[in-house]
Amino acid sequence: MISSASPKNFPVVGIGASAGGIDSFKKFIAGIPDNSGMAFILVQHLSPSHKSILPEILSQVTSIQVQEITDDCTIEPNQVYVLPENKILKVVDYSLKLYPREEYTLQMPIDIFFTSLAQVHRSHAIGVVLSGSAHDGTKGLKEIQEYGGITVVEDPKLAAWASMPKSAVDAKVVDFVLPAEEIPKKLVQVRSVFANAKSYEKDERDSAKIEPKGDAFRKILSVVSNNKGVDFNYYKKPTVFRRIERRMAINQMAKYEDYLNFIRENRVEQEALLQDLLIKVTSFFRDPLVFDELSSDVLPELLKNRSVENPMRIWIAGCATGEEVYSMAICIFEALGRIGANTDISRSKIQIFATDVSETAIQKARTGVYRTSEMESVSEQRLNTFFTKADGNYRVIKPVRDTIVFAVHNFLKDPPFSKVDLISCRNVFIYFDAFLQKKALTTFHYALKKNGFLLMGNSETPGKSTDLFASYSKKGKIFSRKSGTGHFSQSISQQKKPKKSATKEKNTVPSAHRTDFRKSAESVLIRKYCPTSVIVDEHMAVVDFNGNLAPFLELPHGKPSHELLKMARKELAFELRNAVHKVKASQETLVKEGIPVKYNDEEFSVRIEIIPLTEIVAPHYLILFQKTSPKSSLLEKFGRRLKSTFSSTKKGHLQQRNSALEKELEQVREDVRAITEEQEAYNEELQSANEELLSSNEEMQSLNEELETSKEEVQSTNEELIIVNRELIEKQDELSDSLDFLDAIIATMHEPFLVLEKDFRIQKVNASFTKMFGIDKAKVEGELLFKIQEQKWNNERLRTLLQEILPENQHFVDEEITIDVSKGNQQIYVINAQEIIRKKGNKELILLALADITHRKKVENDLHNSVATLNKTNDQLDRYVHLASHDLQEPLRKIMIFADRLMGKGNITDPADIVMMGKIETAAQRMSGLVRGLLEYSTVAHHGALFETTDLNQLLLDIISDFELLIEEKEAKISIDELPNVHVIPLQIGQLLNNLIGNALKFNKEGVSPEISITSKAFPSEKLHDFPTLLFDRTYVELIIADNGIGFNPKYKEQIFMIFQRLRQSRNLQGSGIGLSLVKKIVENHNGAIFTVSEEGQGAEFHVILPMGEM
Repeated sequence: MISSASPKNFPVVGIGASAGGIDSFKKFIAGIPDNSGMAFILVQHLSPSHKSILPEILSQVTSIQVQEITDDCTIEPNQVYVLPENKILKVVDYSLKLYPREEYTLQMPIDIFFTSLAQVHRSHAIGVVLSGSAHDGTKGLKEIQEYGGITVVEDPKLAAWASMPKSAVDAKVVDFVLPAEEIPKKLVQVRSVFANAKSYEKDERDSAKIEPKGDAFRKILSVVSNNKGVDFNYYKKPTVFRRIERRMAINQMAKYEDYLNFIRENRVEQEALLQDLLIKVTSFFRDPLVFDELSSDVLPELLKNRSVENPMRIWIAGCATGEEVYSMAICIFEALGRIGANTDISRSKIQIFATDVSETAIQKARTGVYRTSEMESVSEQRLNTFFTKADGNYRVIKPVRDTIVFAVHNFLKDPPFSKVDLISCRNVFIYFDAFLQKKALTTFHYALKKNGFLLMGNSETPGKSTDLFASYSKKGKIFSRKSGTGHFSQSISQQKKPKKSATKEKNTVPSAHRTDFRKSAESVLIRKYCPTSVIVDEHMAVVDFNGNLAPFLELPHGKPSHELLKMARKELAFELRNAVHKVKASQETLVKEGIPVKYNDEEFSVRIEIIPLTEIVAPHYLILFQKTSPKSSLLEKFGRRLKSTFSSTKKGHLQQRNSALEKELEQVREDVRAITEEQEAYNEELQSANEELLSSNEEMQSLNEELETSKEEVQSTNEELIIVNRELIEKQDELSDSLDFLDAIIATMHEPFLVLEKDFRIQKVNASFTKMFGIDKAKVEGELLFKIQEQKWNNERLRTLLQEILPENQHFVDEEITIDVSKGNQQIYVINAQEIIRKKGNKELILLALADITHRKKVENDLHNSVATLNKTNDQLDRYVHLASHDLQEPLRKIMIFADRLMGKGNITDPADIVMMGKIETAAQRMSGLVRGLLEYSTVAHHGALFETTDLNQLLLDIISDFELLIEEKEAKISIDELPNVHVIPLQIGQLLNNLIGNALKFNKEGVSPEISITSKAFPSEKLHDFPTLLFDRTYVELIIADNGIGFNPKYKEQIFMIFQRLRQSRNLQGSGIGLSLVKKIVENHNGAIFTVSEEGQGAEFHVILPMGEM
C-alpha cells in the first residue's frame, strides 16, 4: 500500500507495550531530546472501559508535547502521540486514523498499527516493543524490517514482563536489544542516516529512473556477488537501496563509500546484508483463495494416473523458510484423502522440490519447526492433523516432511529441474526487473511439462511473455505452459570464463555495468558507428532494429517471423549465416565486404560487421550494414573505349568503322547475353544447391537443438541427483552426529541405563550401571536381564512391567521396584522404560533407566512422619488458642459493661478514680481487640476448595471504599497500577490487603499526608529457589505495596512478622501485634512468600508473591 499523499522525510517511531508498560514508557520518553526530529506514537493494551491517563503521566517526565490521538491526526516531528482507550490505530495517507475496537482485533493492536506504519512510512518506520505479555508486536516488527525500517526491543531481562520483547528476539526480527531508557539515544544516533535518506516510492515501478551517484553502490553489490554468489544488479533499485540504507542506519553510516569500506572485509555484515536483500516474506496458506483453487481444480487433475515411474513433480522456487512448501504439501495430502487414495502408498508418487538461494532459510525450512505466532493462519483441524507440539512450538509431521527435498539453488543461473508438473514462484518477480523476469520465465517454461502450471503472486503476471504462458485462472494467478521447445541457457561469461576470486574485486568488470542488450548496443553505436543495424539473440531472432533496413532485409511471406535468415535478402542470407556462426565460435568481431545486392533496380555492394555483446547475461550480437561504391561493369568500359575511338577517327572512315563496330558490338552483346544466361543458369543451380544446403543445415540445427535439449535434461537430472545425494549425505552426517551425541549422553549419565532386546537380553549398559551394581560390562552384555547377578533381577514387579504393561503402552514412567541386592539389604529404584522399533529389520528394543531412591524414600518417610506430628501439634495449638480466645471474650465483655455502668451512674466522682476507670476500659478494649486477632489468626487455614481466580483490581476497590473516611481524614493519596488476576482465597487476600493498607494509613509521618502505591510485576522463575514456599510448576506475580510512612529499622524485617511483636509502643499508634503475622500466615497458605524493604523515616515496601490466575 503506497500512499498518494506526500511522504514524510523524518523517522516515525511506533512504540508498543502491554503489562508493565507504563514504567517502560516513562523511562523511554524521559530519554527523548527536545529536538530529536522524530515523531513518537504509543500503543498500549488497555481495557475498553479503562480511561487512559497516560498523557498526564508522561507529561510529568518530558518537556515534549504529549497528546492523545484524534481521528485524522497529522503526524509531526518532536511530538508524542498516545492511543486513546477502546480504539484501534492505523496510519493512512501519512495521518493517524482511529477505528472502533472490534472483537477480533482485541489481542493484536500493536501488530495492526506496526503493519500500517511500515506500509506507509516504509524505510522511515521504526518499531519499538517494550514490556508486555504474549507476542503482540512480533509480526509488526517483521513487516517494518521487510519495508527497510529499524526494529528495537526492550531487553527482556530488564522488562517487567518479558514475553513480548522475547517473542520478537526469538523470531529474529530485532536490530537492537537495549534497556528502555537507552533506546532514544540509539534512535538519535541513526537519525543522521535518515536525514539524508531518499524516498523511492514514486519510482517504485520504474527502477531505471533511480541511478546512484558514484561507484560505491555498484561496488557494494559486487562485494555481495563475489563473496555470496548472488547478483542483485537486476533487482529493482528502490528495494535494493532501502535494504542497503537500512544496514547503513544500523551501523550508523551516512555515506555509501563508508559502508563499502566497512563491508569489504566484514564477513558478518556481508551475511547480514545478504539476508536483508533476500526478502523472506511468507506465511502458511498466504492468500487462502489461491490454495482453495489449487485444491479444487489443479491438484486433483495432476494427481490422476500417477505411479512411482511417473510421479507428480512440484517445484517451489524461492521457498524462503518453507511455510508455502508445507502449505502446498498439506493441500496435496488433503486432495489424496478426498479421492480416497492411501497417503502412505501415494507418498512415493509425489516429489516436491523446494529451493532458495538463502542457506539460512533452507536450514529452518528443513526442520519444519515453527513458533505459535507463525501458525495463526493454520486452522485447528490442520494443526491437529499435520503438526505435532514440541517444546512450545509446532513441527510438521514426518510423512509430510519426507515428500519434500530442500536445497540451496539459484534458478536464475543453476540448471533447473525438468519434467515438472507445477512450479510455484510467488512474490519473487515483484523484486526483479524486466530482464530477470524474462530469463526466469524462459527457465520455468523449459522446466515444465507440456500443459504444466505456473503459480505466481497476486501482483505478478508473465508480462510480455505471452508466447510462453497462457492465463488459466486470473483470480488465482495460475498460468498454463504453452507448447513449444523450452530453452535454458547460461551466460557466455559462465560458460567461457573461470570464476573470479573475491580478492580480485578491483580487476573485475562490475556486474552492475552489464546493462540490457539495448543499452549495451547503443553505447557501442554512439561511440563508434551509428550505421544501420540489428541485434539478434543466440537463436538468430531479431530483437532490436536501428536505421533503414529495407535494402538489406524484407518481411517474409506467410506467417510473420523475426528470424534474421528468413528476413535477409537472398544475396545476404548465406553470408550472414556463416559470419554469425564464426562469431559465435570465436567471440570476436568479424567483417565481410563486397557482397553484391540488388534492390529497386539498383545494384550495390554491402559491407557487414558482426560484434558480440559480451557484457550481458545471455548471448546477443550486433550486426551492422553498410553500402559500398559499385564497381564499373564490362559494358560501361566498352562504351568509353568506343567513344574514344570515334573521336580519333577521321570522318571518311567513320561509316566503315561504325559498321565494323556495330557488328563487333552485336557480337559482344550476344556474347554477354550468352554469358548472362549461362550465369543465370549457374546461379539457379547454385541457388537450388544452396536451398538444399540450407534445408540440410536447418535439419542439422534442429538435430543440434534436440541434442542440446537432451544434454540439458541429462544435466538437470544430474543436478537433481547431486542435490538428493547432498541431502542424503547431510542426513547421514546428522544421523551420525545424533548417534555420537546419544552415546555421549548415555556414557555420562549419572543414572544406570540399559538397552534390552525384545527377549530382554541386554544389548548395552553404561558405566553408571556397572559401577552401581559392581559388575563387569562384558559379563552382562548379551545375557538375559533376569539371569544376571544370581537372578537378583528376576523380580515379579519388574517382570510384570516389562512383559505386560510395556507391550500395551510402549512406555512407563516413574515405576518403583524393590531389589534384594544382598541378604537383608533391599534397595528401592524408580524405573522408566521406552519401547522403540528400528526401521531397519523391524528390530524392537527397550530403553531402561534406573535411579536409586532408597535414601530419598527414607527421608520422605521421616519427613512425612515429622510433618504429621507437627500438623497434629499445630491443630491442637490452634484449637487451644481458639477455645482460649473464645472463653476470654465473655469476662472481657462483662468488665467493659460493668465499667460503663459505673461511669454512667455517676457513682465515681473523684478525678483520679475516673482516670483509673478510663484506663480499665481502654485496657479491656485493647485486650478484646487482641483476643479477636488471636481468634482470626487461629481460624486462618488452607482451604483448597475456596481457591478461585480473583481480580485484584476489583478486590482493592472494595477495600479502599472501606477506608474512605480515614483516607479523607488523613488526605491520603493511593495510586494503583493495572493488576493481574491471581489464583487465591479471596476472603484471606482481602484480609491481607486490608491489614497492609490499614498499616500504611495508620503509621504515617506526623503532618505528612500518606502516599500509597500498589503495583505488580511478573516474578522471575530463576528466583523461585530463593523462597522455599514457592512451587516450581507455578507462575507467580509480585505485588508491591509501598508507602511514605515512618518505616522501621531493617534489622527488624523478620521480627515484624512474629505474633505479638510491636516495634512502636506509642499510645497514639494502636495495634495488637497480630496483623502482620496474620498476613504472613495467609501468604504461606497460598504457597507464596512475603518480604519487606524499609529504612526508618523512609517509608516501607511490602512485596507479596502470589500464584497467577487466568489472564
